[in-house]
Amino acid sequence: MTAHASALLPNPPQRHGADLTTTRRIASRLRLMIRGNPEPTPGEWARLGAALWRGDPLADDVAHWLQQVGMGVGRPMLERAIEHGLDAVPQPPEALCRFIQAAEQTPDWVDAAQLARGARFIQSTGQHGMLVLRDAGLMAGYQASAINKTLVMTGSLQSGAQRRLAQTSSWWMDCTTDGGLGRHSAGFKTTLRVRAMHALVRQNLLSRPDWDSAAHGLPINQVDMQATYLGFSAVHLIALRITGVVVSRADGAAMMHLWRYIGWLMGVEEGLLSETEMQGRISLYQNVISQAPPDDSSAALGRALMDEPLNRHYPWGGALRGRFNRARHLSMLRLFVGLEGMRHLGLPPALPWHPVLTTLPRLLWTGLHRLLPGGQARLVREGRARQLRYMPIVFGKTPPVVAQHVAP
Repeated sequence: MTAHASALLPNPPQRHGADLTTTRRIASRLRLMIRGNPEPTPGEWARLGAALWRGDPLADDVAHWLQQVGMGVGRPMLERAIEHGLDAVPQPPEALCRFIQAAEQTPDWVDAAQLARGARFIQSTGQHGMLVLRDAGLMAGYQASAINKTLVMTGSLQSGAQRRLAQTSSWWMDCTTDGGLGRHSAGFKTTLRVRAMHALVRQNLLSRPDWDSAAHGLPINQVDMQATYLGFSAVHLIALRITGVVVSRADGAAMMHLWRYIGWLMGVEEGLLSETEMQGRISLYQNVISQAPPDDSSAALGRALMDEPLNRHYPWGGALRGRFNRARHLSMLRLFVGLEGMRHLGLPPALPWHPVLTTLPRLLWTGLHRLLPGGQARLVREGRARQLRYMPIVFGKTPPVVAQHVAP
């Protein structure tokens, strides 16, 4: 990038790289998993800072239209367009047409076979896949305090960690089911609903006098959207690997491809999406060091999610199982974030006893299934069955309203 081009980029918000000493420590373990030098060039760093000022123009236009016509008029039209297509909406407005048409124009790089393989691999990880995603992707991410501002200011902190987790889990299940990202499938439609809701939240917070744009940039901006997308892809793969799940190179590539498309549907700019797992790790490293350091909101969200297992809907032994799962999650999180991360999240200094006891058996179990005829298919079949059985424990008999989801 030339000096002239760099000068055209807006000054980044104050949060951008506000405490590199702390964020580099947070990212130090990730740094060991990257080949070569992942440090951003001056041009990359400037572009990352500029992305804090960018939202999702297509969805933002829909949010402005909804504000103009009123939710009572606009929301049913939006819902019909997402559910059935533009033909189901008489005289759809231009903003809605652009939003739906863009989402329906699948990028040339999308490979249906890769999407299917990525979904099947996620299914094969079973309940363990859900456990490590919660701890490494969601809980550890609360250390990025600037992302937390949206949760705090929208009241999501007070609404309950269990509800947020249930909403996220339901969307994740929709996206990772077989064919879940087809135009008329639940994953595709739920993702568009979440995307539109993010735009409404962005618009609402920007209108509030207590939102400090100079400090935080836009709410749910492109950098924070990238961080969320990488939590479900690169972070999840790292967490699976280090806890004993055998991940082939092909399965890792397929999972990255799946989430690249989901990220695109969610409104993440193509330039912030990663084609390979190593690219994802590099992007994650650069994103993490650019984030604002942990603060009181990190501890508040961490403590709320720590106690979430106590409130699950267990069919039997609720008190005992709740305490066990709480301890298990703390143990797993200690492996992912270390003692300093536990302090950042306001959590007690647990020992990593669960990964110590289970990683080698899991490595042998998943490795043997890759060698045996039909073994991987069995992992997929049984893993998805466990995920489906676990969902009622997470959210009870009534599924959550996923359209109210806010980015974690």
